[in-house]
Amino acid sequence: MYLSSEKKQELFENHGRLKSKSDTGSAESQIALFTYRINHLTEHLKSNKKDHSSRLGLLKMVGKRRRLLDYLHNTEIERYRAILKELNLRK
Repeated sequence: MYLSSEKKQELFENHGRLKSKSDTGSAESQIALFTYRINHLTEHLKSNKKDHSSRLGLLKMVGKRRRLLDYLHNTEIERYRAILKELNLRK
């Protein structure tokens, strides 16, 4: 599988709010995980243009990430700005 548990823990450590391996529930760690998966699927779809089921999954993930980002924007704007800068996301 493209995403091992070690890679997940590394993502949670680098981008999570608590900066620990077990910080799986914070919005920042979930956004980082979705971003990693979105980037992986985007590369996959560049070479497999007719893979419509993966495209649907990609669109669902983008929507979930957008909702998490909106939640952060409405609750704590500084955390929102920090995660945008960390992950190089546009808004």
